[in-house]
Amino acid sequence: MTRLLINIDHVATLRNARRKAFPDPVEAARLCEASGADGIVFHLREDRRHIQDHDVVGLKQAVHGKLDFELSTNEEMVSICCATCPDLATLVPEKREEITTECGLDVIRHQTILSDTVDQLHQAGIGEVALFVDPDPDQIQAVRDTGASAIELHTGDFANATAGEEQLYEVHKLARAADVGHECGLTIHAGHGLDYNNYSLFARSVPHVREVSIGFAIIARSVFVGLGAAVTEMAQLVKRQNVS
Repeated sequence: MTRLLINIDHVATLRNARRKAFPDPVEAARLCEASGADGIVFHLREDRRHIQDHDVVGLKQAVHGKLDFELSTNEEMVSICCATCPDLATLVPEKREEITTECGLDVIRHQTILSDTVDQLHQAGIGEVALFVDPDPDQIQAVRDTGASAIELHTGDFANATAGEEQLYEVHKLARAADVGHECGLTIHAGHGLDYNNYSLFARSVPHVREVSIGFAIIARSVFVGLGAAVTEMAQLVKRQNVS
């Protein structure tokens, strides 16, 4: 069974665009859970471009399902995550100039700092730590040696692929990567660019996925149908694929 976690960063992006107190990402998180989400994802960036420190406190108090704190290996971010003690910490690469996360971690190159950070998060009582990685078997095998218990597969190339052979090529890469991760004893998560149109192919093709993180597509859809309806649509789509 695949669980649906919803990334509410873009609610904070909209709020911050006008420097207002609304829309409130904490209230959005409550509505997401009430509408069928199994949990909430947020990314506290060093530049605080969307989620703010007070949002983290509010989300920790408000979320009843799974809470996934995305962060870089920056010492300040790690310290805040340790103090928050979410259900899941997902380590992601971060560049100030990027619009959104562009690729997975280079686990092979940065294995020492990633291993140290994973250990620090575990010592703080965070039971599950994931690394965000491209569907590269070598990178996934390196995750095992960091002490992380899970990977989040970067699905961006699949999401950006044109329909047809290119899309099938990318989803087959993801399927192979999920097999490799499963063989390594890692829990498989996935996210980045999944939406109402491409999720069914992804779900049919990629095995072992325990949870998906979807944000932008749902927040964009909510402009037209409301957040509750947008979440329910995606939750029902995930549920249908779980039983198909």
